[in-house]
Amino acid sequence: MATQASPLDIKLGMEVYASETRGIGGRIRSELEDFIVEEILLDGSKASVHICMDAHQIFGRGGYLICILIKKGSDTLTAMEKIARHIGVDLDRISFAGIKDAQALTAQYISIGAVSPERAKINLEDLCLIPIRFSKEKISTKVLLGNQFNITVRSIPHNLAETHERISETWREISDLGGVPNFFGHQRFGTIRPITHLVGRFIVKGMFEEAVMLFLSEPGKHESSRAREAREYLLETADFRSALKIFPRALTYERVMLRYLSKYPRDFLGALRRLPLKLRRLFVQAYQSYLFNRFLSGRIKKGISLNSVRKGDYVMKIGEKGLPTGISAKVEKENLRRILSEIEKGKMALALPIVGFDQELSGGIQGEIEEEILEEEGVQPQDFKIEKMFESSMRGGLRRALSPVMNLSFKTEHSENETIVRFKFTLYKGSYATVVLREFMKPKDPVSSGF
Repeated sequence: MATQASPLDIKLGMEVYASETRGIGGRIRSELEDFIVEEILLDGSKASVHICMDAHQIFGRGGYLICILIKKGSDTLTAMEKIARHIGVDLDRISFAGIKDAQALTAQYISIGAVSPERAKINLEDLCLIPIRFSKEKISTKVLLGNQFNITVRSIPHNLAETHERISETWREISDLGGVPNFFGHQRFGTIRPITHLVGRFIVKGMFEEAVMLFLSEPGKHESSRAREAREYLLETADFRSALKIFPRALTYERVMLRYLSKYPRDFLGALRRLPLKLRRLFVQAYQSYLFNRFLSGRIKKGISLNSVRKGDYVMKIGEKGLPTGISAKVEKENLRRILSEIEKGKMALALPIVGFDQELSGGIQGEIEEEILEEEGVQPQDFKIEKMFESSMRGGLRRALSPVMNLSFKTEHSENETIVRFKFTLYKGSYATVVLREFMKPKDPVSSGF
């Protein structure tokens, strides 16, 4: 039986660990430079945080200028808005392949349509943009392979030998399994106030008043006292107009909704529609992610393999670069032997459903796990066709059950009376570094541990 996770992880559907080992504890993100993310494209090129700002020979042809964006302590969307303002272009002329951690030092590729290299050079304290080449195609997820991570864990309460032994034991288990469970990580749900998926659940059920009130009035224990007090006041009074006066200006989306509800206090669907479409969809996607995590946890708790399959399971075809090709199949009695052989060769992998109106559940024992969880939640796949908010409807899909961890290395050090570990590893796109780290650290409180 796998080790049970922290209360927060359980709330997010990550109910277990894949490894039975003792964690090293410690903390990540003590400094922004302790969490470095560098993007890798399919052609093997890597965006480095150490690239020089000196003049580069710009090569290539095409209407898109490819740049490396290095940012520190900023989310990707905010960085894009800052770039657009700084060089005077519309935001829709900027494209990127993946959203990177905010509380980190990150390097990624972006493309800007119809702009000169001279104009695109930016060198600010928390953001640097370096033109590299021209291209006929813009940057998108299609060209992304994954990310390399360099992560320092500090404040580990064990000596060097004990820390090294625990990491080695965990890595042996992960290697034998073929990776870590491909959970959606903490960032998907929000760590300061992890309610994104709960808002999504209400939206899927068509309970728009409950969705709005949860988003506005549920206090987070890691929020500022001013924000908590404002939310608690709204929860007690349901007075939108008065609450608007005391909600901190930093809570932009909440204030937009409160302004609308001050005029139309019963139009909760209309209040939700004041939010950007990306955010409305994110609520539903977070709920899909939570359900996926529970499906995966359920399989692990029943002791069913993640690197093999049974009748009723889904599999996805894996291409030469190690990424899913988009081709999938359901395991039947007739194809079981062939699929097991393909899994052995690394050409196929187990996949679990991301629930949506166009995605069938698994069959067999895995299907029973999924049906039981959906019954407990009071939802069905067809509920993700949201009639009154169709623009947030989700078709669903499949996601690989295991996330391979590539080129992992670690170094234990003693520095200023504390044990620290420097991890380095690579993950395919869509997988979370924090999901790897939780196996090694086994944090009792992910938030205070920097997750």
